[in-house]
Amino acid sequence: QVQLVESGGGLVQAGGSLRLSCVASRNISAIDPMKWYRQPPGKQRELVASITKGGRTNYADSVKGRFTISRDAAKNTMYLQMKSLKPEDTGAYYCNAQFGRYSGTRYSLDDYWGQGTQVTVSS
Repeated sequence: QVQLVESGGGLVQAGGSLRLSCVASRNISAIDPMKWYRQPPGKQRELVASITKGGRTNYADSVKGRFTISRDAAKNTMYLQMKSLKPEDTGAYYCNAQFGRYSGTRYSLDDYWGQGTQVTVSS
């Protein structure tokens, strides 16, 4: 079993910044990719950003130029630096990753989610 624990959310005014962290209970060196999702109030969960083990990143159009995803394998931690926050960035932010396991000789991937951290941006 793997645990993903997010932190760093909070209440911030529009234009402000926050840095989210996601700490994994297992080594993340081989995890490819790791992702941040968010769920705005009353809406479906959406992909915000992803990062491969090689450091290649992708972002939703709505956050490009404002958010930066990164990872530190030595700390088993993924980050999301958020700048120039807007009220529409409000929501619960979740980290996501798939970790492999063997059952005998059979290898499979299990999908894990953190519990979420709330980000609220006031206008």
